[in-house]
Amino acid sequence: MKICSIIAEYNPLHNGHIKQLSYVKNVIKPDYIVIIMSGNFTQRGEGAILSKYARARHAINAGADAVIELPSVFATQSAEFFASGAIKLINSLPYEKSVCFGAECGDVDKIYTLAKNLISESQEQSKIIKSYLDKGTSLLKARQLALYETTGIDVDILTKPNNVLGVEYLKAIVKNNYDIEPIVIKREGDYNQTELLSKENPSATAIRQAIVDNNIESLSAFVPNCVLSDLSSTLPDFDKVILSSLLSSTKTELKKIEGCTEGLENRIKEYAEKSLTLTELLSSVSTKRYTTSRIRRILLSNALKIDKKLITTALKSKLYLNVLAISKNKPEILSILSKSKYPLITRKSDLNNLSSSALKVFEKDVFANRFYSLVTEDITNPYNMLII
Repeated sequence: MKICSIIAEYNPLHNGHIKQLSYVKNVIKPDYIVIIMSGNFTQRGEGAILSKYARARHAINAGADAVIELPSVFATQSAEFFASGAIKLINSLPYEKSVCFGAECGDVDKIYTLAKNLISESQEQSKIIKSYLDKGTSLLKARQLALYETTGIDVDILTKPNNVLGVEYLKAIVKNNYDIEPIVIKREGDYNQTELLSKENPSATAIRQAIVDNNIESLSAFVPNCVLSDLSSTLPDFDKVILSSLLSSTKTELKKIEGCTEGLENRIKEYAEKSLTLTELLSSVSTKRYTTSRIRRILLSNALKIDKKLITTALKSKLYLNVLAISKNKPEILSILSKSKYPLITRKSDLNNLSSSALKVFEKDVFANRFYSLVTEDITNPYNMLII
């Protein structure tokens, strides 16, 4: 029996995602398609434009058989932890496993080569990385330059976001010796494009921008009808809540957040006292070394109280599979998933099957769900499982 997983945010689900699901169904032809999907908050350090249950429903409507939530402790972090957490869940699934992901490179061998070299960072590379960091270069860029200077490997593919995630997926597989087959689809189009150009491969960023511009009607050619009917004329705004959480946090607390290193907590707190909006704060704090996305993740993690210790604990612990939705056409998927290494959560009573470490991780999902509900004014049951 074969299970193919897709790691996704579906923020929102669009034609490019439909294309990938169709490829998995018709070319890979697994017995089941399982989506590992971010919950109510994303890897960019922002709230999702629709709740995790709405997006899970869209995934099932598009052809998935089950949607499992990627815990918030991973979903809100950098590519390394986002990928490590997702691959960890996939490894827990039963039977023959594969993961299908899109990457601008489209060449699994190139991605494998980069992954293996980044895992075994030499002392020389470490020194070069430090020298670039001292010049104000971002960590990702410093690693790219160090790898190129010491090996001559083409690292240009690491300038594209989906390639970076692809490398991190394979790093997680190789480091942990997981028996997961990686399947790469070439990602067409520009992930960060702000204009709607390609109907077949639209940018989720451009779709979100169209909503901001109050131009939802233009999206009918880029997203399926089930998504279009759920879109609101405004995006949920978490800025004030995140900023107020920052004001009530100490430098010591900030220092415990993943990515908040080298005294960055001092810079953040200094400008927090001078900024009236989150946009203003991000503009003041961000530099070439400290990217806006990194600062956003730090601030969101602070608001959700997700620190480095919890992430480390989660990566080392036996976790859970929080099933957000399944297809009514494949009800046996629950029986299949019950053979996983991790217990399923489909109702509140299932929490009794979790270890103390897993329970701490899940409690962050519950908190994130409530946090999201307060802003969107739409209360959802964090222990619910949809049958679509």
